[in-house]
Amino acid sequence: MSSIRHIAQMAALSSCTVSLALRNHPKIPATTRRRIWRIARRLGYRPNAKIAELMAQIRLNRGQRLESCLGVISLYDSPRPWEGVPHLERIYSGMKSRAEALGYRLESFWLRAPRMTYMRLRKILDARGIQGLLCFGSPELEDELPPEFDHYAIVTQGVSIRTPLHRIASHAYNDMWRVLRKVQQLGYKRPGLVLGDYEGKRSAHAYLCVYLGWCHLVLGSPPPIPVLQLTGVEDAPLVHWLRKHRPDVVILAHHYDVLRDFDRLLLRNGIRVPEDLGVAVVTQMITGTRFSGLQANQRLVGQWAVELLVARIMNADFGLPAHPRIEMVEMEWVEGKTLRSR
Repeated sequence: MSSIRHIAQMAALSSCTVSLALRNHPKIPATTRRRIWRIARRLGYRPNAKIAELMAQIRLNRGQRLESCLGVISLYDSPRPWEGVPHLERIYSGMKSRAEALGYRLESFWLRAPRMTYMRLRKILDARGIQGLLCFGSPELEDELPPEFDHYAIVTQGVSIRTPLHRIASHAYNDMWRVLRKVQQLGYKRPGLVLGDYEGKRSAHAYLCVYLGWCHLVLGSPPPIPVLQLTGVEDAPLVHWLRKHRPDVVILAHHYDVLRDFDRLLLRNGIRVPEDLGVAVVTQMITGTRFSGLQANQRLVGQWAVELLVARIMNADFGLPAHPRIEMVEMEWVEGKTLRSR
């Protein structure tokens, strides 16, 4: 079996260059990498997994100094979109704590800063030796990452940005299935789904699909109660839907900003919860309200994003992935006062 030193002799290059090339490091030109890999295959080279594991750990330990930096970018219209937005603040907090534990600091870069071009920002990142980017996504689901950033290791969160990227996302399929099973276990027999338009898109329509599929499998087909899709929570359509279809429990999958308005709507219309109607919410944050349901585990989303990004850097996995890795984080159950006990 050939060694890196033997390959370096055959290629007339240094062992360091060969080692980087065999890890597909972007510092080595693609033509050189291909030539070295041809020589390696001809000589029967196989990487030693134990040595690779040890070297990765050594490189990680060297990176424990906070000079190592990960960039934080987004396609939002503000430089630090997580500031003042509670659920995004939790994601950033998770990113920051995990990055520091692994020896990295975070630095934010605004892609849409005035007079800032993508190529200029790329040069800034390269000059600072930043190889990994944490992406906060975009308010527009169909946005694409600028091609100027296609040579970094990048991990994004959520389903926005259609560019193929490694990403961390909520497990919307499992989350909706869990809440439906929970209300069934509590004895509810007619669950109705009130779905926010934006949340429907943000879940890649998993909430709608799971609800319809669950009703088909558990309650029979067609579903006894049609889904109510709303942009906000308005009295007229919601009260009409409740009175016409008479669900015994409502699953509200909507942005957490509407929870207070939804609570007031119920009170205005004399609907007692949970005596007259059970309510389970699926949203970003429930803490501080009286609602029962699932809330996103944003800190874990941020932590996993950093762990996945560091792993990509250690494996020299730079550029847009041919097979993006998607890791899903399940929501946390919050026991409130809007569901009856069994």
